[in-house]
Amino acid sequence: MLIRDHFQNFKSYQLPKAQLIIADVPYNLGNNAYASNPAWYKDGDNKNGESELAGKSFFDTDEDFRPAEFMHFCSTMLKAEKKPTKSVEGEPRQKGDAPCMILFCAFDQQMYFIELAKRYGLNNYINLVFRKNFSAQVLKANMKIVGNCEYGLLLYRDRLPKFRNNGKMIFNCMDWPRDNESEKIHPTQKPVALLERLIEIFTDEGDVVIDPCAGSGSTIVAAENLGRKAHGFEIKKDFHTAACKWIENERKKRDEIKEFGYAKTEVEKTYPSLF
Repeated sequence: MLIRDHFQNFKSYQLPKAQLIIADVPYNLGNNAYASNPAWYKDGDNKNGESELAGKSFFDTDEDFRPAEFMHFCSTMLKAEKKPTKSVEGEPRQKGDAPCMILFCAFDQQMYFIELAKRYGLNNYINLVFRKNFSAQVLKANMKIVGNCEYGLLLYRDRLPKFRNNGKMIFNCMDWPRDNESEKIHPTQKPVALLERLIEIFTDEGDVVIDPCAGSGSTIVAAENLGRKAHGFEIKKDFHTAACKWIENERKKRDEIKEFGYAKTEVEKTYPSLF
């Protein structure tokens, strides 16, 4: 479910508590949002002069983002930690099911959010680094070292969160897959494959995933692909409309695969049926 509203109004919607919250918060780039992007110039070429995006921010809602209210929402909507059950002789020890939060943020925002999270009971963190094989910082790229990483935080209370690693070691630096198939709705849209990977690690089928800043709806698409219950908030009308359409298309695709063995509607766009 994608709600067109601010997450501050969450009490109106009686959402279930989440096993995992995934959020991509505003990076506070302000008027420099396009500073390393060719879109700053007309047709991407600085010889043509600045475009209408020069000196502009991505969104007019960034200035309204209140980190403390956001963190209060997240701490409130994460489900409670259960006390570990006593081990019974002859029975395997029960796996932990504590919840957690994954926060995408700028490198220089990390310490601020770590300290802010502690004020709301999220006392522990693990730094996350997402390594790309490309860079958005293409301007003057032959004159400086360009960034190819995005950053994030895994935040949790006192107990280690649910961890489904299938016995494998998982590093805090992981590859950022390209996403050439998904709808392109939002300028900071995260790849569905990456979100699926994170959701697989920290949740089980049927668990609740919440995205307070849903944007394109990619978190909801990824969660529903994996059989999780997903909820999100997106206040911008255009993003909400496009995201809802994408989410519904993905649901239809999954239903058709289950019924016919393939995505009938998608195939017929390219190869129209004679019947």
